Order: sequence, then C-alpha cells, then structure tokens
Amino acid sequence: MNKGELVEAVSKSVGEPKNTVDKVLSATMEVIMATVTSGQKVTLVGFGSFEPRVRKERDGRNPKTKESMKIPETVVPAFSAGKLFKEMVAPEK
Repeated sequence: MNKGELVEAVSKSVGEPKNTVDKVLSATMEVIMATVTSGQKVTLVGFGSFEPRVRKERDGRNPKTKESMKIPETVVPAFSAGKLFKEMVAPEK
C-alpha cells in the first residue's frame, strides 16, 4: 500500500474527503519526522514508537575491493511496533 492508497482507505473509513485526509496524513508525517530529527521519541500507544537511534562505528568491507574500512557512527530513524500491533500481525497460538 502506498500513500495514495492509504489516503483513499482512511477517507472511506472516516467519511472525509481525500484532500483533507491527505493534508492530515502529510502533517502527521512531518511532525513525526521533525520530532525524531530533534532527538525526541514519538509514541503512538498500541501502534508503536518512532525514535532516533545511534548506530555505533563498526568495521566494514568495500564490496568492490574487499578492502577493510571503518563505517562511522551515525544516527538513524527507528520504529518499534507496539504490543497491539505485534499481536495483530503475529497472533499467539
């Protein structure tokens, strides 16, 4: 499912016009990205959390030359699914 399909599904679900849903979805994503970029965590209970994570410096290898190299420390965005989301995707038996 891409963004357009998501907008259409939400529009049908809530009975709002697609352009309104698109604006709300776009604004939501912008706020989440800005918050995580500033170093803070965004938690949506039942759905999951978005947060910045530090990926430590590590040894790597250039795939073309097989030469060893250091990959520097970096900060990456991360998502952790919430309990309800995990249970919906993989129900316990």
